[in-house]
Amino acid sequence: MASTENKDGTGLAKRIETWVRPAIREIGAYHVADATGLIKLDAMENPYGLPDAVRRGLIEGLGDVAVNRYPDPEAAGVRKSLAELYGVHSPMDMLFGNGSDELIQILALAVGGPGRVILSVEPAFVMYRMIATFTQSEYVGVPLKSDFSIDLDATLAAIEQHQPALIFLAQPNNPTGNLFDEAALKAIVETAQGLVILDEAYTAFTDSDCLAWASQYENVLVMRTLSKVGLAGLRFGMLFGHRDWIVQLNKVRMPYNINCMTQLAIELALENYLVFSAQCQQLREARTTLFNALVSMDIGTVYPSEANFILVRLAGGLSAPRVHQRMKAAGVLIKNLHGAHPLLENCLRLTVGKPEENQRMLHALQQGVGLTD
Repeated sequence: MASTENKDGTGLAKRIETWVRPAIREIGAYHVADATGLIKLDAMENPYGLPDAVRRGLIEGLGDVAVNRYPDPEAAGVRKSLAELYGVHSPMDMLFGNGSDELIQILALAVGGPGRVILSVEPAFVMYRMIATFTQSEYVGVPLKSDFSIDLDATLAAIEQHQPALIFLAQPNNPTGNLFDEAALKAIVETAQGLVILDEAYTAFTDSDCLAWASQYENVLVMRTLSKVGLAGLRFGMLFGHRDWIVQLNKVRMPYNINCMTQLAIELALENYLVFSAQCQQLREARTTLFNALVSMDIGTVYPSEANFILVRLAGGLSAPRVHQRMKAAGVLIKNLHGAHPLLENCLRLTVGKPEENQRMLHALQQGVGLTD
């Protein structure tokens, strides 16, 4: 075994302490739970498989993909299909990322950095804070109200004080599932001097649509993803905004970041997008059924959701970590949010699955809280 002791007497731990930035040493890596053998309802994924037409197209098309060549750096075929799907026309443009995470990182690299502030409301998507740390940006999180609505006075005051280069607002919000008041969002956009990113990762599960804001406001960009509609394994995110913004952000994007197989799969999926839309509608209907069932259990507060998950705050002496572990032992994996943020005390997040998966989840939850043996 190689020694961790160096010739100058310093060990590996000392070398790491010397060279890894303190801010990185102090945080933990993004944790993904092992779902082997479990019904996976912790990550807001579409539980339905690929449509048959997409599956057949992939089988037929993969053999012709020139994997010995670099992929189209602009993903022109995908770009054309998305422009038609979302009605994106000049002077608007789009930028693609290896998931929304890469787009957040691109934004932080281009606009954030030392001496710059990234702001969001909290609780929110954890990657806003983490990527701020990665890029040596200062992060400011403004707490939401107890009902998870935006504290507009506090948020506007924070904007005036910190003059953030970037503001991230998820609509609907993750992990709370609610939509923010549009008047509050507009007030933030009109107050901010920097960029405001409206993160519409869950737009397929709500009637809310802010894409037009990217053309109405010169400091607004809209971010979306295909992960939640059934393509999470492809890792494909989209950023929409005025071409002048996209030109600058594109300088930071790694070349060839969307591989050729992903481009093929996305093009096939977009040709069959009505099937994915129908699946999302099924999940919206299942969300209502699940919400009503959770309310009837009378185990705490069940928060209305416009996403493909539901947040529950346990009450009556029930412990979210304990119930989470009991459900896992029963074969169902959900998300324990207790400890993630003070406003998420004793909270669990349940992804909406297929009807039979939701029934298994409800049964496991009943066992977990002691309503059944």
